[in-house]
Amino acid sequence: MTSDRPLTPEEKRRLLQAARRTIEEHVQGGPVPRLKPELEGLGFRRGAFVTIHRRGQLRGCIGNFVSDQPLINTVQEMAVAAASHDPRFPPVSPAELEELEVEISVLSPLRPIKDVNEIQVGTHGIYIVSPRGRGVLLPQVATEYGWDRETFLQHTCLKAGLNPDCWKDPDVEILVFTAEVFGEKDLEEQGQD
Repeated sequence: MTSDRPLTPEEKRRLLQAARRTIEEHVQGGPVPRLKPELEGLGFRRGAFVTIHRRGQLRGCIGNFVSDQPLINTVQEMAVAAASHDPRFPPVSPAELEELEVEISVLSPLRPIKDVNEIQVGTHGIYIVSPRGRGVLLPQVATEYGWDRETFLQHTCLKAGLNPDCWKDPDVEILVFTAEVFGEKDLEEQGQD
């Protein structure tokens, strides 16, 4: 098996458990457990984002596109960052822990595109790099909001702190990636089947 294969259901479950446990330990002031990759997929060197929702609302989201450490440790690092370092939100408090839902996006490598028509809404995430800023939106964001390709590009520009049409600028590089997205809610639903 290679590191570009999809994760197994058990690997996804273990990553979600690791993220949840890490967030809980960190928020309660304990040491973050240093987990070892006991399954093959947990050792993959892949980028990942951890997204935290509270009562259906975004509560934190941070990630890395690449990583030189095992995936389980990247997920732990991003879980701590999403819970305490997302500049849009105050750190998660212990009182919120029971209301949180965790979602993980494990990323493919970034790929530059020549034509925006290559972007498949719902499949690709967008990373915009400009001399004046950079911004990223995960693939699921466009789907959640019902955006078309142009709206997705505009919102990625806005996320970068740029004007919404920055993607038309020849100095702007547009890269795409895919993500394997799974959350605690998905596992609950699978358990009910």
